[in-house]
Amino acid sequence: MRGGPRGFSFGPGGFHFEFGDGPGGWGGGRGGPRGRKRMFEGGQLRLVLLKLIADQPRHGYELIKAIEDMTEGHYAPSPGIVYPTLTMLEDMGLIAEAKSGSSKKVYEATDEGRAHLDENGEEVEELIDRLEGHGRRRSKGNRPEMGRAIGNLMTALRNRVSHEGWNEDLLNDVIDILDDAAQRIERIKDAKSSDEDGRDEDDN
Repeated sequence: MRGGPRGFSFGPGGFHFEFGDGPGGWGGGRGGPRGRKRMFEGGQLRLVLLKLIADQPRHGYELIKAIEDMTEGHYAPSPGIVYPTLTMLEDMGLIAEAKSGSSKKVYEATDEGRAHLDENGEEVEELIDRLEGHGRRRSKGNRPEMGRAIGNLMTALRNRVSHEGWNEDLLNDVIDILDDAAQRIERIKDAKSSDEDGRDEDDN
């Protein structure tokens, strides 16, 4: 379930809880959890960088920021990936250093680079759509208030555990509270579905 609990465990060393689905969610960092599918497969980042450079001469940081903006802040390639890729594009003759007053190395697309984009136009368009869609999907329904509420829950649990540790009575009380909250959330969902079903019956 997207945006749902990913794990909860407790033991002598305390407890661990993860909620969300990675960058921009409630439980993930910028890099995401291990095993997450990579944003780009072999050669795809080269096409994206080349496209951005063809649109406007840029240096490495500007390219990273452009991709981050396209995904509404939910993904940004690391410098350790971007700069070697730029070197590769330059070695391939697809980009070259542009004349600029910047202290940073600014790149522009060569004629060969623009021809390469034309040859791979459909794939480039799909990659750009993927990046923009990634940002829209991650932003939809992702509200800071939810993160705050989950954070409050975690703080309350940590405080109780740090003061008293886990015991059977405390554990049962926490389980009852969480079960009750889950049931109340499910009832909200069911109520919405009932309203929609009622509207459908009225339409008929």
